[in-house]
Amino acid sequence: MILRRMQEMLARLYDAPVGHDVEDYVIVDKRRFTQLTGESCEADEQVALIEDRDGVRVGVYVDEQVLERLERRDPMQHLDDGNLADYCTALEGVSHFHYLMWSLGRARDVSLLELELQADVDKYAGAVKLLTQQGEGRFPLSLHRRLFHGVRFLPGLSEEHRRRYEEANRSAARFCRGLEEKFMRPRHSRPEAWILELRRFFRCSHQEKLRLVSR
Repeated sequence: MILRRMQEMLARLYDAPVGHDVEDYVIVDKRRFTQLTGESCEADEQVALIEDRDGVRVGVYVDEQVLERLERRDPMQHLDDGNLADYCTALEGVSHFHYLMWSLGRARDVSLLELELQADVDKYAGAVKLLTQQGEGRFPLSLHRRLFHGVRFLPGLSEEHRRRYEEANRSAARFCRGLEEKFMRPRHSRPEAWILELRRFFRCSHQEKLRLVSR
């Protein structure tokens, strides 16, 4: 299952396993997701907290066609221009789920901005890891531009939602560029230090993350 393997990649990257498998929470029918959560879903992925008398459950929607395309063109084996967009869609949902579960297990509050910021970092970090492995150690120099520049958001977003996505994109772009320049450029490559900084960022609180990305 592609989403499970994406979650396992994030767990290894951040040394942050959780006791919940994203595949157990996936809903591929958009109408079913809306019925269960009471939330309309316009995107190809969405994660929602579902409150009931037993507590809080999590639902993860990923468009069925996205998953079918990823099964045919597996980014965990070969990530390229043909599956990068679908990789980002699925990885975002996995990231939201994994970070929520990791935080809930530690009784940590999580803001919506923090979720989006972490997901943008995760998409980049996961792609770097995959492309470096698949490219026999060569760093993907064009990846940052492809993921963070010219980003388009869904039409019809509220002003609040749009501002949150834009801020997360800008902040993640600045943070990832800084790590790339410090640790991943060919002449100064220190991938072990890059991973340590990613793990430190993952464990930071909301305010600590914002301080890091503002430097």
